[in-house]
Amino acid sequence: MNPLAIIGAFVITLSFLAYGIASISLVRFRIIGRIVLLFLTMGVLLDLIAISLMILGSKGNPFTLHGFLGALAFFVMLIGAVWCWKIYFSFGRDCRAGKNHIIYTKAAYLFWVVAYFTGSLIVIWR
Repeated sequence: MNPLAIIGAFVITLSFLAYGIASISLVRFRIIGRIVLLFLTMGVLLDLIAISLMILGSKGNPFTLHGFLGALAFFVMLIGAVWCWKIYFSFGRDCRAGKNHIIYTKAAYLFWVVAYFTGSLIVIWR
C-alpha cells in the first residue's frame, strides 16, 4: 500500500473519532457549543486531508462506488457542520439544537460510519 494512502487511512480514523465525538455530544446534550464546533470542524478538515491523501496515494481510479460514497459522506458531513456554525452564529453560545438538526446529525453520522467501514472492508479484502 502506498505511504500516502496509509497516512490517509490513519487521518480518516482521526476524522472518524473527531466527528463521532461531536455528533454523539450534539445528539446526547442537544447543545451546540464550542467543543461540538471544534470537533465537527476538526472532523471535516481531517476528512478533507484524508480524502486528498488517499486519492493521491491510490493507484486506481477514484471514481468508484466507495469514492462516490466517501465524497457524498463528506458533503453530508460538511452540510451538518455548516448548519451548526450557522445556528451558533445566529443564536449564540451554547444554543439548543432543534429536532430536525438532531435527526440530520444522526443520519449524517450513520451515513459516514457506513462509508468509513466500506473503505475499511475494501482495504481488508485487497
